[in-house]
Amino acid sequence: MNFEGITPELLALFGAGFWQGAIVFLRIGAMTAVMLGFGEQLVPTQIRLVSGLVFTAIVAPTLPQIPMPQSTMQYAGLVATEAVVGLSLGVALRMFMHMLQTAGSIAAQCTSLSQVLGGAGADPMPALGAVLWISGIAVAVMLDFHIHAAELMIRSYDLFPIGVFPDASGLSEWGVHRVSETFSIAFTLAAPFLITAVIYNLTLGVINRAMPQLMVVFVGAPVITFGGLSILMIGAPMMLQVWGRNLLMFFADPGVGMP
Repeated sequence: MNFEGITPELLALFGAGFWQGAIVFLRIGAMTAVMLGFGEQLVPTQIRLVSGLVFTAIVAPTLPQIPMPQSTMQYAGLVATEAVVGLSLGVALRMFMHMLQTAGSIAAQCTSLSQVLGGAGADPMPALGAVLWISGIAVAVMLDFHIHAAELMIRSYDLFPIGVFPDASGLSEWGVHRVSETFSIAFTLAAPFLITAVIYNLTLGVINRAMPQLMVVFVGAPVITFGGLSILMIGAPMMLQVWGRNLLMFFADPGVGMP
């Protein structure tokens, strides 16, 4: 390559900018590879790579100049540190999709809809989980997920300073809090289906006790299926509203649960 006409100062600036982007990409690339929306398995790998590069171009200019590694071991430590931080943040966002899928699985098991449309996603999931999964991605996009994600990436350098390996106990406590919050909210989202299933089974038990000769299963199966679809139609907007509010709360304070 002919560098004639390019001053040494400009070459040094290009070199510093390359290292700045390369080090930032270690964290941002790992995060975009697994987070919701951009990290879905249905998204081609090339798109995920381009997304990581685009977010890197957004984040890198906002950070102070990062010193270049002086040795191979120093760079290897930087790779490990930034990859762990990026994956941790990406998995924390990925848990919001597992929240919807878990709520859908609980609801489907309660309403006899666990086998319909089971292959709608990359991973097998019940019908209700597939509907909530697709709807959750749409809601996240409408909530300007890409803007909030870029802000989280920039703020992550205050939460996890570059080159400093996160404390294992603090990171594990934060992860346990995110997982417990995921299952707690998933159970809350599926509560209407659980209550309906309890009432349905109690009613069938009473009817079967009163009329043993009646095949209550054949009578009740269409009722619980129709009831589950009706609850999904009526309650899905509220479920997604609660889910979206929790997602925005995470973006507002991602360090909740960390000592």
